[in-house]
Amino acid sequence: MEKKRIVIVGAVALGPKVACRVKRLMPRAEVTMIDQDEFISYGGCGIPYFISGDVSDIRELMSTSFHMERTPQFFEDTKDVRVLVRTRALHIDRENKTVSTVNLDTGVEDSIPYDLLVLATGSTPNRLPIEGADLPQVLDVTNLHSALAVKERISKGEVDKAVIIGAGAIGCEMAEALTDLWGLETTVVEIADQVLPVMLDRNLARMVQRHMEEKGVQIHLGEMVRKILPGKGAHAIEVITGERTIHADLVITSVGVRPNSELARKAGLNVSPQGAVLVNHRLQTSDPHIYAGGDCIEVMHLITGKPVYFPQGSLANRQGRVIGSNLANHFATFNGVVGSFSIKIFDLAVGSTGIPLQTAIKEGFDAQDALVVQADRAHFYPTQDLMYLQLIVDRKTRRVLGAQGIGANGDALLGRINSIAALLPHKPSLEDISNMEVAYSPPFASAMDIVNASANNAENILDGLNRAVDLEVFEKCFLEECREDSICLDVRGESNAAPYVARFPHRWINVPQETLKHKMQEIPRDKRLFVICNSGVRSYEALRQLEAAGISDAVNVQGGVAVLKKCGLVKFEDDEEKEKS
Repeated sequence: MEKKRIVIVGAVALGPKVACRVKRLMPRAEVTMIDQDEFISYGGCGIPYFISGDVSDIRELMSTSFHMERTPQFFEDTKDVRVLVRTRALHIDRENKTVSTVNLDTGVEDSIPYDLLVLATGSTPNRLPIEGADLPQVLDVTNLHSALAVKERISKGEVDKAVIIGAGAIGCEMAEALTDLWGLETTVVEIADQVLPVMLDRNLARMVQRHMEEKGVQIHLGEMVRKILPGKGAHAIEVITGERTIHADLVITSVGVRPNSELARKAGLNVSPQGAVLVNHRLQTSDPHIYAGGDCIEVMHLITGKPVYFPQGSLANRQGRVIGSNLANHFATFNGVVGSFSIKIFDLAVGSTGIPLQTAIKEGFDAQDALVVQADRAHFYPTQDLMYLQLIVDRKTRRVLGAQGIGANGDALLGRINSIAALLPHKPSLEDISNMEVAYSPPFASAMDIVNASANNAENILDGLNRAVDLEVFEKCFLEECREDSICLDVRGESNAAPYVARFPHRWINVPQETLKHKMQEIPRDKRLFVICNSGVRSYEALRQLEAAGISDAVNVQGGVAVLKKCGLVKFEDDEEKEKS
């Protein structure tokens, strides 16, 4: 049998996975990886943890689980894969099936023949088109070189104040890395009106923002950086926005990435208007002898049914296995994504799958959100903590479109997000989630798990039983406009409600839910009632009681006081412990 010559351009995530899969299935194949960097096969998602010090040695990001560093020699000895580092691919000759290369150290050019070619060219960081973006104190953290440069500046004591431009996932992770370990005065500037834009809906994003601010991070939303200038005083640079001047010693840009598809485009391969290489479900390009995957391609979003650019290391690894199988004459497919992500920000875990509410509305769904606040374990178990879980559903079809949440116990949160993510490709209904079987034990879950409870809550909202309003509606109608025709009916215990009753006299009244049926005569019937409790459960019960008594102008505040406090909307330091009871 004739040996296949397989050439892989790119050796960070997808490339090594393809190479190893091919060699396991087809040991006689001649596999060559080329990369323009000297660092290969590393976990780029671990860069913030290297900068923070959680990962002490950068070589750990390039090591296997059994602590062998993935060098070119490692691939040669253990995988029988040839690796050419510091080698740039210049041109693909599709007719003659060759890749033209140049060694960046020696300038020597070469031509490498292939039978099958894989493009694992990854992504390129977006650059700010502003004055000062090329100053030496302005860096990104998209590769190991930039990570080393950032950490070197900090460890040498050259940085006292840092500015991060962009409050996406990397920006938020870097804010933790700089603030938590190094104690730097860190400021985040974001052009959107929330942190983690596109990833989270506003209510949960506000909770994340408040948590970051509590940890000492200054956040400026809705501001564009106009220019970056050399500093005039004690600090090296000045970041100029439309609103302020921020003095700093280091700027980290985190304004997204774009597909690195130049090699494919010059070869005449089909590329999307957004610049991503187009592939089929087997990850073949428009040339059947050339495959592509990872951060340089678009994939199908299984919720919207549209192409999406979703760069993730885990995705690249899964796609690498698919490509490797197909190169070895197996038949494997990659059908798309539901858009799952997770992130740790200080003491908070954040996770999402599917699409958020605003995206769902833009895509034409008749979308509704439903938020539940509940213990992530049995409420009596010592390590339980509150989890905030939100479902996004389509009112017409009752199809679940997404879920997102935050919580202190990250494994607990991600277990719930992943369980929903596994169902999303199959277009689950609310009833599917409501009746989802989960493994139950008090150390791990409640008897009625929060996943089931979130679907039950959504069902009640769609069926008109729970007339729910979110934080923004409550904030506008009750707190900002201070409308006299709106009253908050607090159905918690007297001790929990007392600080709020004192702060909003005549507009915040307290009738515990367990006494409500005996005190209906005390409830104003000429006011709009915002019914509230700690989490939204007792207030839902109260809502049903009010309706039975003929009081219909009442709504339930989703998530209750737990959400108000998590967002920093209403804060009383002296009743923190009472609120937890």
